[in-house]
Amino acid sequence: MSFTSSLEALNFLIGQADAGAAQSPMGGLMSMAPLMIAFIFIMYFLTIRPQQKRDRERQEMLNALSKGDKIVTTGGICGKVVGLRETEVDVLVGKDVTIKFLRSSIAQIIKSNGESKD
Repeated sequence: MSFTSSLEALNFLIGQADAGAAQSPMGGLMSMAPLMIAFIFIMYFLTIRPQQKRDRERQEMLNALSKGDKIVTTGGICGKVVGLRETEVDVLVGKDVTIKFLRSSIAQIIKSNGESKD
C-alpha cells in the first residue's frame, strides 16, 4: 500500500467523520427529545404531584377544623380549639390560658381516642 493511497483513505475517513458531525447535533437533539420529555414526566409524578396532594389534604384538614377539636401546633403545643376566625384559632392550652395561633401553624388534629386525623 502506498503513501498516497493511505493518505486518500485517511482523507475519505475524515470527510465521512465531518459529514457525520454535521448531522449529529440535529440528530442527537431529536434522539434526546423523548428522553427529556420522559424525564419531565417522571419528575412531575415523583415530586410535584405528591406535594400538591399533601397540600390539598392539609387545606382540607384546616377547613374541617371546629371548636372542641384537640390540636398540635407546628411548635409542639397541644390544646383544644375554643375559637375560630378566618385566619386565626384560639387554643386553650391550660387552665384559663388561651393562645391565639394562625391556622397555618396547626400541624395535626387529634381525635378523642388519641389518633391523628392527618
